[in-house]
Amino acid sequence: MQPADTLRFALNDRIQDAEVAPTHVPLALLGQFQKDVGEFLAGSGKDIGPNQVMIAIAEGSLVLVASGLLAATGLWTDLARLDQPGNLGLIDPKRAAVVERWQAAARKFPHRRYTLADQHGTNLVRVDASSDYLNQNTAMWVKVEIYLRGQITDLGGTSKANVHLKMDNGQVLTIASSQKLLGDEERNRLYKPAMLRVAAEENLHNGELRNLTLLAFEDVSSTWDEVAFGELVRKGTRAWSDVPDDWLETLRSGQG
Repeated sequence: MQPADTLRFALNDRIQDAEVAPTHVPLALLGQFQKDVGEFLAGSGKDIGPNQVMIAIAEGSLVLVASGLLAATGLWTDLARLDQPGNLGLIDPKRAAVVERWQAAARKFPHRRYTLADQHGTNLVRVDASSDYLNQNTAMWVKVEIYLRGQITDLGGTSKANVHLKMDNGQVLTIASSQKLLGDEERNRLYKPAMLRVAAEENLHNGELRNLTLLAFEDVSSTWDEVAFGELVRKGTRAWSDVPDDWLETLRSGQG
């Protein structure tokens, strides 16, 4: 598919017995659709800056027309691949996640339909209750327990308790917690380095984490304790003092 300058995103649905339109749309649905369009355009590589894209709200259903896309070769390559629903695992994972959300929403709300069209009005992608976009790669999630290290930038919450952990790479993770766990913590951990033991689901394909839940704060010393290390060496030396130097070779030869 040849790159073009514009791409038309449309959302069709019926809300309160009326067609969704710029004059009749729930605020939450408008905000989510705008977010989805932005994520789909940018993808993981962010080869399109939000300031480079102009958006027009067109007549009809809920329609956003994005322009300034000629340089977005990855975007147009992915759109060509979406000609086949089974290719969802071959496109940028951020874009695939948007299509998966649309597919789930279309199956939940029978009047919901998402379409992407070119400047001539030709549909390039159509997601509705009868389509079958499913990313087999990103569906491979397993439950794990892991340790995460970073700096806590926020914690607490009135109705939902969570911890915001800024990783060394700059990524900020939101980790759910119980109010009791945070309330029982005696140390002030805000804006300090921390090690967290976390339960999560990990994507076997790309290592992405989701549904993170705090299990415990771990106290890990970041300093080198030479005295403690020396004591360990001395204990080990005493324990192995009566073992001959060639014990490994003897064991391998089967003579031990």
